[in-house]
Amino acid sequence: MDEQKLLLIQKDDKFYHALIFIGVIFVAFNLRPAITSIGPLIGTIRDDIGFSNWSVALLTSLPLIAFAIMSPIAPKLANKLSNEMTLVLGLFILILGICLRSISIVFLIFFGTFLVGLGIAICNVLLPGVIKEKFPAKIAIMTSIYTTSMAIFATSASGISVPLSEGLGLGWQVSLLVWIIPAIIGLFVWLIVYTKNKRKKMNEQARFFETKTGSGIWKSSLAWKVALFMGFQSLIFYVTISWLPELLMDRGMEKVTAGYMLSYFQFLGIPVSFIIPIIAVKMKTQRLLVIGINMFYIIGILILLNKPSFVLIMIAITLIGIASSANFALSLSFLTIRAKNARDAAELSGMAQSMGYLLAAIGPIFIGYLYDLTHAWTIPLIILIVITCIIIYVGMSAGQNKYVLE
Repeated sequence: MDEQKLLLIQKDDKFYHALIFIGVIFVAFNLRPAITSIGPLIGTIRDDIGFSNWSVALLTSLPLIAFAIMSPIAPKLANKLSNEMTLVLGLFILILGICLRSISIVFLIFFGTFLVGLGIAICNVLLPGVIKEKFPAKIAIMTSIYTTSMAIFATSASGISVPLSEGLGLGWQVSLLVWIIPAIIGLFVWLIVYTKNKRKKMNEQARFFETKTGSGIWKSSLAWKVALFMGFQSLIFYVTISWLPELLMDRGMEKVTAGYMLSYFQFLGIPVSFIIPIIAVKMKTQRLLVIGINMFYIIGILILLNKPSFVLIMIAITLIGIASSANFALSLSFLTIRAKNARDAAELSGMAQSMGYLLAAIGPIFIGYLYDLTHAWTIPLIILIVITCIIIYVGMSAGQNKYVLE
């Protein structure tokens, strides 16, 4: 009888850990599509609602502002509610936001977009700590899996937005609403995990986001460098998904083709997102990786500064896509490899994503404003080169072999 009970417990534990693994993947599925699906449709939404370029860019920037507000709060919520229930809450807010954003009323579009950001922010912050706590011996591979999952769905969102909206005639509203599906699935998975936790009285085990009063994370120079690295690389990413289709159409490309180019830009992130965390964890210092990655950025942007042929555009997008995905995967890796334990990872994640995404929120609006002002992409692209140089500078510090609270 004892042996049978032991076998049942072992099977239950395996099922529980499998559920957590599936839950992590489905949370990762939801971290990008609600935002990346906007890029190919931004011109359509602008024309339909009557926005200017800088104001329609708020549809990309508002979630980043929400990230900045919610990121420091998410670890505290997880400590009070448990990380499982906090993830359920985040996914519920995301679902509500996607629904409201798909209604053609200006207030609901912006309010729904803000809720989308709040929901994603909660999940964004908790995942690095979940991985460090639940998979301590498999941090590199789990980070690779979850960043790759993000890349797959981000790519899908960009690629099918225009075909859903225009090809099938569903309109931009339904094209955005479709991303409620993975959010609902993720919510049910984490509800099951939470129920099992409650039944097995494992809540105390799951409360690993508890933070120390007076933590020095905000005084850590290294933590600030990690935050700035995340912020500036996110700024370029969100500028790209907001304005790359418009830039390519300015170069004479068809709208559907420009949407596919944005999808290709993100498709490159699938293998890159898997490889970079594994490489980064094995390296004593990530400084050379930072330099190599961002040289790709600079070369790609320099190509786009001219009026390149289709082949050169493909080369530029390839270089920028590799650099963007590599920088993002590296920034997420910093959240775990620069922290000694799950608590420090949660604190660093909250701080870095709060300050980082506040910085990133400026990008799409600022670039849209510059384009409105100059009616050309030259100055915006030069600004992106300057920002890439800043990424290299802060990345050299973020990549040093140290912990944030040493």
